[in-house]
Amino acid sequence: MGEATALRRCDIDLSASAVRVRAALVERSTGELVLGAPKSRAGRRVVGIPAAIIPVLQEHLAMYVAPAPGALLFTGVKGGPLRRSNFNKMSAWPHAVRAIGAESLRFHDLRHTGNHLAAVSGAGLRDLMARMGHDSERAAIIYQHQARGADELITTAIDAHIQADQARRAGDDQSGAGGIWRGR
Repeated sequence: MGEATALRRCDIDLSASAVRVRAALVERSTGELVLGAPKSRAGRRVVGIPAAIIPVLQEHLAMYVAPAPGALLFTGVKGGPLRRSNFNKMSAWPHAVRAIGAESLRFHDLRHTGNHLAAVSGAGLRDLMARMGHDSERAAIIYQHQARGADELITTAIDAHIQADQARRAGDDQSGAGGIWRGR
């Protein structure tokens, strides 16, 4: 949420369909807001904005964002930064998720959804890492794995082997280990 709450009008380039992520706001336990760099070096990045989102973003900019280049995209009541502690109230998040029948949806789930859709696109590991703002390959690999449905394919293949072995053994009427592999 820190990267989103630090976005300013000047970070959005609608003509290039891109958003520049260069800062993050962190709310400390004392309530103090600290503006700093994103969590990792890779967190500073330019991310493409899907064309389907541009009209909604244009409307948001026109209705809710001050015209100054440094104006925050998402603000609290008095125009200050949106805080984690007042996010639900200011964004009407509980109402919005209830309206779409997704009460358990968390804001961060939107990031996961975007990362999953990026992985489904067939993007390579380095491209996913750049879009997500990660230095580590770990998260990108997880999204690639989920997107490819690898576990489901593996499970289906194992099941097919087991069923074939069971059918073979039933036809042979033999007992024993069948198709079990034993490492030596």
